[in-house]
Amino acid sequence: MTFRVACVGAGYFSQFHYDAWARIDGATVVGACDLDLARATATGAPAFDDLDQMLTGTAPDLLDIILPPPAHAETIRAALAAGIKWIICQKPFCLDLDEARVITGEARAAGAHLVVHENFRFQPWYRTMKAALEAGTIGEVQNATFRLRPGDGQGPNAYLDRQPYFQTMPRFLIHETGVHWVDTFRYLFGPVTHVYADLRTLNPAIAGEDAGFVIFDHASGVRALFDGNRHLDHVANNLRCTMGEAWIEGTEGTLTLFGDGMVTRRPFGKPNPDVLLMEPETPVGFGGDCVHALQAHVIAAMNGAPLENEASDYLTVLEIKDAIYASAKAGQKRAVSGVV
Repeated sequence: MTFRVACVGAGYFSQFHYDAWARIDGATVVGACDLDLARATATGAPAFDDLDQMLTGTAPDLLDIILPPPAHAETIRAALAAGIKWIICQKPFCLDLDEARVITGEARAAGAHLVVHENFRFQPWYRTMKAALEAGTIGEVQNATFRLRPGDGQGPNAYLDRQPYFQTMPRFLIHETGVHWVDTFRYLFGPVTHVYADLRTLNPAIAGEDAGFVIFDHASGVRALFDGNRHLDHVANNLRCTMGEAWIEGTEGTLTLFGDGMVTRRPFGKPNPDVLLMEPETPVGFGGDCVHALQAHVIAAMNGAPLENEASDYLTVLEIKDAIYASAKAGQKRAVSGVV
């Protein structure tokens, strides 16, 4: 079965969405909407500058929302009013947790599946690491570290060539970027019980924080560290491939993620690691083609497969994000209820 997909938004990151839809069996893009009709036209799909007209004219099975948070709630409501039962919405999801709760409830009441486009957990290196953890290949996991080092945050022109609104976001490092690892850590290590954060702003040209540490306590006993600094780099041909490096340490070995996407497992007490995943020779898409993986996952769910990343579950990610900011403000560890 082929599903009709309409997309709203044609900004910088949308290129990865449109490219992925073009490569997914069982999906065809029937419309692209943007206030700038020229940008919508450039996608190659039938172009619109009015959302209601697109929804009425194309009758999509799925709406892919590729817009910033201020537009999320209004756009989701338009989709629900049009009777659309499958909606994907980019992150950060909605303006805040309260708005996300309300809109999630409205989608549930309408019988619609609302999925957050949180794609990092779909990156092949994290899927590989998850499989290794589930197989018990490094024993009892105790520590995990991810060091964010995209090297794009220095100077007065930071982010202006790609996503200039980054400079004016009052919450930046965690709200826009670190939230990927809030979700990924939950995916890898299970529920979060407490967080402790120390955040700072290094570049005076931006409004929000661009560096900091966040410690996650997981119910599984794992303690994970997110160490983010957008000024610094790491070893990679493409700094935006993994955006950093990671280590997951257990009693029987260590998993390591390198900057070009390679994953290794080094047995405890041994010097030489085994390669679990090689870096791709010819990278496709963004971040290991995770946009394609997520969107293909949703199409599979429309055909009856299990579904990840529903908004009702993602509310916990937003609660953890808020606890991180509260911890940084108070200088204290904060509990996470997980009940949203």
